[in-house]
Amino acid sequence: MNDMFSLKGKVALITGASYGIGYAIAKAYAAAGATIVFNDINRELVDKGLASYKADGIEAHGYVCDVTDEDAVNAFVAQVEREIGVIDILVNNAGIIKRIPMCEMTAADFRKVIDVDLNAPFIVSKAVIPSMVKKGHGKIINICSMMSELGRETVSAYAAAKGGLKMLTRNICSEFGGANIQCNGIGPGYIATPQTAPLRERQPDGSRHPFDAFIVAKTPAARWGTPEDLMGPAVFLASDASNFVNGHILYVDGGILAYIGKQP
Repeated sequence: MNDMFSLKGKVALITGASYGIGYAIAKAYAAAGATIVFNDINRELVDKGLASYKADGIEAHGYVCDVTDEDAVNAFVAQVEREIGVIDILVNNAGIIKRIPMCEMTAADFRKVIDVDLNAPFIVSKAVIPSMVKKGHGKIINICSMMSELGRETVSAYAAAKGGLKMLTRNICSEFGGANIQCNGIGPGYIATPQTAPLRERQPDGSRHPFDAFIVAKTPAARWGTPEDLMGPAVFLASDASNFVNGHILYVDGGILAYIGKQP
């Protein structure tokens, strides 16, 4: 059973994994035996990530790469293949969100979110798939969202991108499942990260932030998730344990999508 979940000898690329969810997934993969490769948008973030991995006893390989730049991604993947090996596991984690009411959002801002959250997973997946096909196996895991299923005020671009990413996940499964490539998604619920910290700040009177109270009330687990809550599901989808799981979105949300909420 332990061998079924082992990632020993595998090369895992996790995009945007200098911190947060991507970093937690990379730590889990390292503990399962994988060689960790990550990228970020600039040298400062990559160096920060490398220092964190080193402090945790992980020998990670960090690269600067803009995942929305197809030429840069192709060069990056080729470099990884030369220096480390063919990528066995890809986690499309890099992403952004712009919380702007739809009628106040510019088309440029909308396109930026789509570019990072949807176009980039397409670009990076397309870059790694040919070598996965030649090797005879591969795992692609897209970090989707509850917004792959739900809408909410101020996140029109993000929800559109994550809904598209859900369907890209299913299409990669459909097109490359016969090549022994499994493409699945993880849909995190509300996760306590630096990005969501402002939504969890205590108010001057000591009460919860209104959004914090809203999320806790809507989640059967009665708490925010943590990056560590995503470790097990990410290892499962990257391992041989999921070899017949394909085109699936695994929502790790404490039950929020299953719950209508308490009656007022």
